[in-house]
Amino acid sequence: MTNQAKKDLATLLTARYGQGPEVLDVLNPTLETLFQHKSVRSFTDKPLAPNTAELLVAAAQSASTSSNLQTWSVVAVEDQGRKDRMAAMAGNQKWISACPLFLVWVADLARLKELGEEHQLAHESLNYLEMLMMATIDASLAAQNAATAAESLDLGIVYIGGIRNKPLEVAKELGLPPMSFATFGMCVGNIDPEATAKNVVKPRLPQRAVLHKEHYDVQAKDETVVAYNATMEKFYAEQGMKPLGPWHIQSLNRVRGPDAMAGRDLLVDALKQLGFDMK
Repeated sequence: MTNQAKKDLATLLTARYGQGPEVLDVLNPTLETLFQHKSVRSFTDKPLAPNTAELLVAAAQSASTSSNLQTWSVVAVEDQGRKDRMAAMAGNQKWISACPLFLVWVADLARLKELGEEHQLAHESLNYLEMLMMATIDASLAAQNAATAAESLDLGIVYIGGIRNKPLEVAKELGLPPMSFATFGMCVGNIDPEATAKNVVKPRLPQRAVLHKEHYDVQAKDETVVAYNATMEKFYAEQGMKPLGPWHIQSLNRVRGPDAMAGRDLLVDALKQLGFDMK
């Protein structure tokens, strides 16, 4: 990772887990970049180097894509007025306005639909839920490649799920054709060192909670959630944060019902209006 002091593997894993798991003892620049990922919401006024977006999209297009269908697109937003409007649509997230580059990742079945119509070839499969899932997965894989590329250049990123709060308004703002859907956004910019001085790597669940060998262990959550609650309690205290309670309480509050979904409980109806049949 450029312009950063190299850290040893144990230090990186401890930051990510609180107590690092046993892993293959190897560290390279790619792993170092991945292990140090954190969301960045404060950016300097320094503009990005020319053609940064094109470089990130080249990394994105190097990701895997199902059957080489490439069912995604990305809209690069740099216009200040448009960023401000999109910030409002996403729940008034001011970092969208502040970042120099806002990337909106699109699950895009429109391209294949239009090709089918132009060449008078059947394309009925596009109307099935499987294809929307495929396009969403493709967009996610591409975006994560771009995120890693950005962080390898010492740029900061933060994903914006709030872009799904108002999918119809976002589609209109970006001029998205039928059968395309803005899945999430990504702020990209130069990191403000002062504002992010306390922005540290956030611990994740112990690996035993997510790594199942040969079959799913439904009881893995029992001990791991208890341990993770303790790790996050320490993290919150160190960061001066005041959560609603332990991690599991805070997480369950986010999934309590439609009133906690910021309008995304209406997503199925919005997708139908955007041209998705989802059989």
